Amino acid sequence: MNKALLAQAANEARGLAMDAVHKCSSGHLGLPLGSAEIGAVLFGESLQCDPADPKWLNRDRFILSAGHGSMFIYSWLHLSGYAVTIDDVSKFRVLHSITPGHPEFHETPGVESTTGPLGQGIGNAAGYALSGKMAAAKYNTADHTIIDNHIIALAGDGCLQEGVAREAIAFAAHNQLDNLIVIYDSNDVTLDAMAKVTQSEDAQALYTALGWETVTIDGHDLDAVSAAVAAAKKNDNGKPKMIIAKTIIGKGIPEVAGTAKGHGEGGAKFVDSAKKGLGIPEGTHFYVSDAVKAYFADLKAKRAASHAEWNTTFAAWSAANAGLAAELDAARNGSLTAEDLLKVIPEYPAEGKAATRNSGGEIINHLAKAVPNLITGSADLFGSTKNYITGGGDFSASNRTGRNIWFGIREHAMGAICNGIAYDGLFLGSCATFLVFADYCRPSIRLAALAKLPVTYIFTHDSVGVGEDGPTHQPVETVSGLRVIPNLDVIRPGDAEEAAGAFAAAFSRTDGPTLLALSRQDLPHQGGASAATRREGTLKGGYVLVKETAALEAIVIATGSEVQWAVEGAKGKPGVRVVSLPCFERFDRQDAAYRESVLPAACAKRVAIEAGVSGLWWKYVGTQGQIIGIDRFGISAPGNTVFKELGITAEAVAKALA
Repeated sequence: MNKALLAQAANEARGLAMDAVHKCSSGHLGLPLGSAEIGAVLFGESLQCDPADPKWLNRDRFILSAGHGSMFIYSWLHLSGYAVTIDDVSKFRVLHSITPGHPEFHETPGVESTTGPLGQGIGNAAGYALSGKMAAAKYNTADHTIIDNHIIALAGDGCLQEGVAREAIAFAAHNQLDNLIVIYDSNDVTLDAMAKVTQSEDAQALYTALGWETVTIDGHDLDAVSAAVAAAKKNDNGKPKMIIAKTIIGKGIPEVAGTAKGHGEGGAKFVDSAKKGLGIPEGTHFYVSDAVKAYFADLKAKRAASHAEWNTTFAAWSAANAGLAAELDAARNGSLTAEDLLKVIPEYPAEGKAATRNSGGEIINHLAKAVPNLITGSADLFGSTKNYITGGGDFSASNRTGRNIWFGIREHAMGAICNGIAYDGLFLGSCATFLVFADYCRPSIRLAALAKLPVTYIFTHDSVGVGEDGPTHQPVETVSGLRVIPNLDVIRPGDAEEAAGAFAAAFSRTDGPTLLALSRQDLPHQGGASAATRREGTLKGGYVLVKETAALEAIVIATGSEVQWAVEGAKGKPGVRVVSLPCFERFDRQDAAYRESVLPAACAKRVAIEAGVSGLWWKYVGTQGQIIGIDRFGISAPGNTVFKELGITAEAVAKALA
């Protein structure tokens, strides 16, 4: 290790952060300055990566969980040779730049996850680590090792105070994800005050007790950081690694260093004198010395050579394992189509009934046989959510190829971990809980939508039909609350065939997450329309389930368990059309001609029925329409009794049509 050069690089990285934050008059200087030596060791020595190929399969994944310190990663990506130019660095937080306020997946080469909400990055890192363990077990052979990497997250006090992080930390330890390394930037400061105001735990004792291998070091000592990272990467002992790096927040700006004022841009007004103290030439901006450039250029070439050597191994592995190679290629390239998936799901009888959670359990098992990288998990509710893959085995420390993940009662981390799996892009991840607990997953769901991650949420017990469990478990507002998240598809199927379409839509989607809201109670198969009509209609978000047999007079629109009552309430009325609208978002993406064919503007008399809040339905029923909904919390009683008590019935539909 060239300590003198890396120390110089650390100070120049500090200078880049100072200039960027000063130029845009916003941002966070504390972590980029305080963790500069950590960055120098990681990007200047320890990371297994190739800046020329940021998506190299066997790279180490670095995640900045403390995403507010985004100038840390932008500076080091630039210095180490990623496609982040000095011009990009100078446009920090500028409209349409690739250096946004917090790191965003898809936006910046080398950024592995969208971070900002504190603690999410630790959950993402656990998901990456799980994916890495699963991939290594699945694809490595006795003759060829193609996956042998580590996941490294940099986090601060704010990340570790968040509940999502504690859930993920417990999950990682229990599952012995020893490829996971968290570097804790422990500077004893949070945004408002010194950390002692809000925390007093013994961090080393805490994480050791939770099952992590834990060490405390001086985060400004290059030798100490290097040794700690090297030991963490070498020691595959069944324990994830926590490196507690004691640092000085805002180091390099004496006026704010070591204080809460060093967290944000408070030190920006002192940058000129600070840069001088760091040895950066006076009057320069966004300065990188020739010596530092030369060091990283040489390192980039060495990393490319290591990658090339791996490519030789990968080629030999591919030749010797054609089936696995094809499977890996398909997994990485997302070649599934909904039509292909529907072919492996048998049609259901025209008569009969089933809870869509039960239909979903059958469907996911059909899909799992055809899609080898499909995995699933549940928050201690497999018995209720029914998404267990029979014969798939359970993921654990002793079975890395298990396709069922037992998350425990950790919905928040479950969402963040599934995001990490999706970021890695090797497995098609899904998870399950009761729909009402989507509130515990919502931050992760929102980030999945923002980052365009193909995560599938299999959430059951979707309405007041839950019954006796009462209002705490009856998600009257939840579906509408999820529908307002941009880029999240929420599908509430009305029978088994719509469930087939819903699962096919979810697992073929590549540009965002899908949430399936499934019933606990049995729903009748809607045999009045063909299975193909119901499946294809679900893919489009909405369709004509029952077509009028006379001049069109009115339209009834419904989702989920209420479709049955829409059909029943329209019986004997030849001028009434019944539309099933399982997914608002997919329907809204159809062209105007299709939407008009389903909901013709000329028909103003419309009735919508859904066992939930009514607010979002007005765009489909118009000002002359009626909505049969539930704008209150539920009640504790048998499900059918609750529906009747709250007016969600076929009789209510018939009355509205009268």
